This record gives sequence, C-alpha cells and structure tokens, in this order.
Amino acid sequence: MRIYLDFNATSPPAPEVVDAMMRALREDFGNPSSVHAFGQRAKAAIDQARAEVAALIDADPAEVVFTSGGTESDNLAIRGAFDIMSPAGRHRIVTTALEHEAVLNTVKALTPRGADVVTVSANRSGVVDPAALVEQTTAQTALVSVMLANNEVGTIQPVAAIAAHTKAQGAWCHTDAVQAVGKIPVSVRTLGVDLLSLSAHKFNGPKGIGALWIRRGVRLAAQATGGRQERNRRGGTENVPAIVGMGVAARLARESLAANAVAVSSLRDRLEGGILAAVSGSSVNGAPDQRVPNTTNISFDSIEAESLLIALDLEGVAVSTGSACSSGTLEPSHVLKAMGLSQAVARNSLRFSLGARTTTEEIDFVVEVLPRLVSKLRRLGRTVEALR
Repeated sequence: MRIYLDFNATSPPAPEVVDAMMRALREDFGNPSSVHAFGQRAKAAIDQARAEVAALIDADPAEVVFTSGGTESDNLAIRGAFDIMSPAGRHRIVTTALEHEAVLNTVKALTPRGADVVTVSANRSGVVDPAALVEQTTAQTALVSVMLANNEVGTIQPVAAIAAHTKAQGAWCHTDAVQAVGKIPVSVRTLGVDLLSLSAHKFNGPKGIGALWIRRGVRLAAQATGGRQERNRRGGTENVPAIVGMGVAARLARESLAANAVAVSSLRDRLEGGILAAVSGSSVNGAPDQRVPNTTNISFDSIEAESLLIALDLEGVAVSTGSACSSGTLEPSHVLKAMGLSQAVARNSLRFSLGARTTTEEIDFVVEVLPRLVSKLRRLGRTVEALR
C-alpha cells in the first residue's frame, strides 16, 4: 500500500486535467498570437482558462496573468512593485518570517538595490498580529506581502485586515495564496489585496503553470520582457496545454470546494486525534481552528523528524517535514522558529497534508503504524545516548 499525505508539496493532476491537456497538445497547437484560425483557436482556449481561474478567486479575467508557477508569480509581484515604487521613494517591503522562500529570498535579493526589508514574526499559533505589520508600514513602504495560508502549519492569516491598513499608507498589498486557493474560498474582492499568487499543481492541476492576479490600476514592471503577451506583463509564447490544464483544475476546484473541505477536514481531525491519543509526547503546531482543512503539523518528542519520515516511507506513507522547496537542508523549519517554538520542536515535527483522494482506510493505517515507529525511534535514541 502506498499512501500519499503530502498534498501541500504537490497534488496529482485530475484525470479531466490530463485529458484536456492532451487534447490541447494535439488540437490547439497554434501560436495564440497568430491571427489565423489555428492561432485564434489556441487563444480561445487560453481565454476560457483565464475565465475559470478568475472565477475561482472571484476576479475579472482581464486581471489574471499566467506565469510558470507560484514562485514566478511572487517574483513578478514583489520585483514588479519595487521597480515601480522605489523611484518615488518607496523602498520599504514589509513581510513575515512565515513566508515561503519564494517570497523571503526574493525580498532578500532586492536589498542590494536599496530595499528596506522588514520581517515580522508570528505568535505561537502561527498567526501574525496585523498591528505589528501596520506599525512597520510607513509612507516609504512599497509593498506588504503576507501569505494567506501557511504551507507548513496551515494557519490562515488576517490578510483582509492587513490589506486595509496597507492601502491607508498608499502601499500595495500582495498575498501568496498558493496554499489557500482550492482549499478554502478565496475572493480577491473580500481580501482587498492588490496582488495574489496561485499555482495550479496545488489544486490538481499541472506543474509549471500559475497565475498572478493584478488588481486593475496596479502597474507592475514586467520581469520577462519580449513580446506583448499577457498584456505586456510577461513576454513569451504561452504554454497553451498547461494553461488549459490549469483552467480545468480551477473549474473542478470551484465546483467541489465545499464538499472537499468538509470531507478532508473530517479526515484531518481523525488523523490528528488518533495520533495525539496513541502517541505520547505528540502535539499540534499552529492554530487549531484558523487553518486550511487539509493540514496538520505535529511534533514528536525525543525523535528526529527526518528519521520518522523515512520510517513512514518504508511503511508506504509519504509525508514531509515542511516545504518541499526546502528539502535536503539541515536547517530546522524557519516557520516553526518564527512562531517562537524551540529548536527541538522545529526538528521533530512532521507535516501531514491530505487531499480529496485520501481515504479513511489510509488515515487509520497511519494511526496504526505510527506509535510503533515512534517507540522504535525513541528506543534507538536512548540507546545511542547511553553509548555516548
């Protein structure tokens, strides 16, 4: 049995997505910029996908720009805003220590160009205090960037409140919604943000395709220059099959959002409750209620998370220690450290992230095998300590 509980890293493309992409590869091969029938057929396919993506986030299709994924969307938002705002004296970028590396490394890369980067921490529940961000947002602020849902602990940030204060200072507000879209209702109108990033492979679409929603009136400096594609915001011939796949995934996610949230949250709670009851010294990291329905991050005293991850994989269960983009590093989770948790907790925590295809049988299997694995690793740890 192989059990996949790492949906925050990526999700399997839906069969309808694969079918639509195959049709696009065969039939919609024209260049969307061409005026002949082949090109216009491809352009129509892109327009349909753009409308579906817009509907998923309650947006106007004309405000959706396709990119290669969440990382490029974050880069376009942050770099594009800084390039426009900094000549007017707005050099400050305010963000949080909980962000994905796509945001943290991008703002860091702008410091040699004069960016004044301010990073705000969170409380032990993984929620940022809006007042802390407001305090750092001044008349010199270009952009405030706060993720909507955290990729490691699943906590949902008060983005709407933050956006309202940001606009009062004349700055723009960006949210990395990669881990929120497709899991909870997301409305750009309700959030009040100026920029929102999303990625198809997080909601059963293909990898290598994402989007940045840009509120009408917000002017960004293009980061990929060339042709006039995407309203002059991203040059280059569009990846029609991937865009089509994202459109189908967006439609499926919108249609099944409510039902999936109920089913997945029930399974998440079953997993979480089962582990806490069966494994001594286990606890949940992050807010118990203010989080996406599919994610739980659990710490296990007196073990190394990497060892437990490998032990679970040998049993056929795939989980993670945090962001897939940070795998291979020896550093403990920067998210858990930003929440004020100890170095030990940051090193002994696993992320379990579920999807619509997760079953009760899979959850029960994990709850059954996990206590045995934890006990074995703790015994080994005590033996190693005794031999030192």
